Amino acid sequence: MKKIILLGPILFASVLTILTFVKYDFLLSLGWHPINDPTFDWPSGLALGKYGWIMTATFIISGLIMSLFAYRLFLDLKPALSSRLGTTLFALAGIALAMLAFTTDPTIRDTPSTWHGRLHDLSFVLLGLTLFPAMIILGFAFRNDDKWKNLSLYTWLTLAFAAPAFALKGAAFYVFLLAILVWNEVVALKLNEET
Repeated sequence: MKKIILLGPILFASVLTILTFVKYDFLLSLGWHPINDPTFDWPSGLALGKYGWIMTATFIISGLIMSLFAYRLFLDLKPALSSRLGTTLFALAGIALAMLAFTTDPTIRDTPSTWHGRLHDLSFVLLGLTLFPAMIILGFAFRNDDKWKNLSLYTWLTLAFAAPAFALKGAAFYVFLLAILVWNEVVALKLNEET
């Protein structure tokens, strides 16, 4: 289980990168641009069209791994309200990530939004509403646990760096995504060494 948790962020980043290159022209046809408009139907648009099933499966697998990660973190952290609440929110963020498998609607379309497109959008909102608070609270849980204390400030700094990049959109979104994926990997590595 520890090795699977370590592979979660790497799997997500690898699939995202490879599919972006493979589906580059398709993404451009949706209105995406890697610099001028990188969040326009990306990364969710990777689940549309040819090879879309790979991104759909990656959302599900990565979300389940994140929820498993939260459970392992819960078992390892010193029992406290902050560790229970932080890991619960982190697990819910994993579920929201898995729910991104509901196929998005292209932004530019002549048809009304679909039920699965609305669920996809709701899942994205839920991901933000659970992941950011989870990181804040996990920072406190880490601070109160001698084994994890050195990751407390790093967690808060990651969020302070990533949240504005998330809000700014544009090319800054890559910074957000990278910071969050690296944080996940660093915490997974710490969990792997501690258990």
